[in-house]
Amino acid sequence: MVRIHATSERQFSGDANIWNSLKSAIAASSGFQRWLLERDTQVQKLRLEEQVQRYLRETLETLAY
Repeated sequence: MVRIHATSERQFSGDANIWNSLKSAIAASSGFQRWLLERDTQVQKLRLEEQVQRYLRETLETLAY
């Protein structure tokens, strides 16, 4: 049986803290604010988490071209 160590739980907690900080920084950026204003009200009603994920996805798709 494989045993999961407490360090992996601490790592997850650290990753969540980093993601929350990054999400807040992205949401405060002028690029995100402009992007959000250009979207319909359905996107504006989403949770911040979903908005940031969608913003990042669309930004990366644009850069891929």
